[in-house]
Amino acid sequence: MSRIETIISELSSIASNPRKAMEDYKQETGKGSVGVMPYYAPEEIIHAAGFLPVGIWGGQKSISKARAYLPPFACSIMQSVVEMQLEGVYDDLKAILFPVPCDTLKCLSQKWKGTSPVIVMTHPQNRKLEAANKFLAEEYRLVREKLEEILNVKITDEALNKSIDIYNENRKVMREFTDIAANYPQIIDPKNRHAVIKARFFMEKSKHTALVKELNAELKALPVEAFTGKRVVLTGIMAEPNEVLDILKDNGFAVVADDLAQESRLFRNDVPSGTDPLYRLAKWWQEFDGCSLAVDTKKPRGPMLIDMVKASKADAVVVCMMKFCDPEEFDYPIYYRQFEEAGIKSLFIEIDLEPTSFEQTKTRVQSFGEML
Repeated sequence: MSRIETIISELSSIASNPRKAMEDYKQETGKGSVGVMPYYAPEEIIHAAGFLPVGIWGGQKSISKARAYLPPFACSIMQSVVEMQLEGVYDDLKAILFPVPCDTLKCLSQKWKGTSPVIVMTHPQNRKLEAANKFLAEEYRLVREKLEEILNVKITDEALNKSIDIYNENRKVMREFTDIAANYPQIIDPKNRHAVIKARFFMEKSKHTALVKELNAELKALPVEAFTGKRVVLTGIMAEPNEVLDILKDNGFAVVADDLAQESRLFRNDVPSGTDPLYRLAKWWQEFDGCSLAVDTKKPRGPMLIDMVKASKADAVVVCMMKFCDPEEFDYPIYYRQFEEAGIKSLFIEIDLEPTSFEQTKTRVQSFGEML
């Protein structure tokens, strides 16, 4: 097995087994983990406390118990999260950090039935005002105080600035990875690409950075691969389950860039420089654009995706539409029209974590490939 295969295998194993990653971290450091709900929570504050931030994105499973707490038209991420927390999956977490950028998250933050204490925080949606930065910095201050109380630690500005630097380095390395991976679509197929990115939810960031940095170096040492399939950009909340990524691969599609909330949106921008770490983290939210959950009346997502297609020389955009995600559904007609005007082809597929059959997706992807 080559070093590239070894690294991908290690990261894939971590991405598919978060519990083991949590146990390993506790054994190494003597400290536990703090859950992080989607989307855009300030993980750096948890990291500065010495605890492991663990992404909570649910999983592929049938839903039964969750129906008592969420309506059937809530997105399947939140349905599966509720199902898993009712099964005790998250009870080992020391706390849960809970941003509430959508209505379903607001409801879920009030209905959490797990044993871990919940820390709810709010992102300002009128983001371009200086008052929004001050408000969010204050929200983050409250998060820090609550974490200090729950975890019995002191989170200093020095530790927080250091954690921001560690995260910024990870963001830089991940941007480099996505650029390099586009040149090796057969080695870094859609599922491998996703696993490398997803593993960062369950690893201490400097360790993830070291592995991905080594992977980047190994890939750059190889000649660029010839590829006769179709190159696509993914956009949406997430592209799971893995069966969806397998369908793309089986039909000759390579993911050369993405605009997914679970993937590249998280490391698109660095946290800006400054002395006040909480204000720096707040400023990141103001400068972040192109997401349906980050309100912007100028709606820059379409032009951003068009630029992404041109830069990556992609053949099309695949819209991974999370079923029942209102913010994403509201954005779609706007950028779809912009795609049409720019002559960019796109495919709409529905993402749902509950189904076990993917024949409709398979048919749509196959037909789209033949059309291209």
